[in-house]
Amino acid sequence: MELQIAGYSLTPLAMFPMPVYEVDDCYWMYEYKLKENSELQWFRKAIKVENRFFRTEIHYEFESAVSIALAENVSLIKNIQKLDISDDEKLSLKLKVEKAVTSLSRRLHEEQLMLNEAIKRNHNFPKPDLKSLVVPDNLNSIQEALYTELTKTPYIEIVRLQKYRLTLRLESPNRWVRAKHTAATAKYAYREKIARGFGYSGLSHWGETKAAIRAKLLPRANQLLQLSSVKRMLDEALANGHRVLVSGNFVFWFEDKDQVGWIVKEVHGSNTENDGETLWTEGTILSKNHGRLVILPYIKENGDFIQGHTKNAPHDGKALPRHKNEYIELPFKVLRDDLMIGLFGELNYE
Repeated sequence: MELQIAGYSLTPLAMFPMPVYEVDDCYWMYEYKLKENSELQWFRKAIKVENRFFRTEIHYEFESAVSIALAENVSLIKNIQKLDISDDEKLSLKLKVEKAVTSLSRRLHEEQLMLNEAIKRNHNFPKPDLKSLVVPDNLNSIQEALYTELTKTPYIEIVRLQKYRLTLRLESPNRWVRAKHTAATAKYAYREKIARGFGYSGLSHWGETKAAIRAKLLPRANQLLQLSSVKRMLDEALANGHRVLVSGNFVFWFEDKDQVGWIVKEVHGSNTENDGETLWTEGTILSKNHGRLVILPYIKENGDFIQGHTKNAPHDGKALPRHKNEYIELPFKVLRDDLMIGLFGELNYE
């Protein structure tokens, strides 16, 4: 008897990998499908094994899985044209699908960047001493498994040991106790590797934690402007008329007034996280102030188009306004999502 997976019979319009929080370096491929009630939803992609049963498509290398998904998406998006809906509805659906893939890609690439940076920032964090680790039941096997995890990320205070179906939390120096071993705590353990590396807890509000981490990464992102490879990229972009380059959640922004030159700003992430809005990857950004956040153009659920603009984060205070004669309206170009990860990797850490 074949295993039936929810959403299997629906036509996929896109696909993309997502991390399996319970297992390190493991990704399930998901398909984005239009349900009978006209809602879009992600379902795990099922593949047939030996013509007998279905299982989820599994990958163990993120970038490879992303490449496979993006190649398939070129043809999958064409399934929209086969639907018995109006042309306007097809365009709206196409934008929603592209927005969902863009949003997911940006989020996962950003978290990978943050994880890499968290590990780099803590490269001098004291490594654990195997014999000093106190674990439940004083089992050597658990002690050794914990030690292995702490040699990779010694700064964490939540650890998931999937082999032993065990989640541990740090109660006091070197003393680890049992915590709930659930799907929720698997996600917290994943977030802990990122958040704790910047001084936050994996249990805290994830959106607020990532916003705080972005602010900490901005000065480091500005160091990219010193790299010769980045300078060549920006010179080439400028020669081709591009003065705003979007890479993940950072923006390379060029201003010629007062010889400011290239600077790095942040992309405001809420546009891609709100299901009622659809990211628009074309158009311009009209800057009426010197805000550090760039809001890319987007379309509201009611069809209203919102012009791209700049502003400050809520805790920054009001952005310094530009004189009306100095407003800047610039087109932008979106670079591949994994670029910032590669660029950060080029920096020699202090």
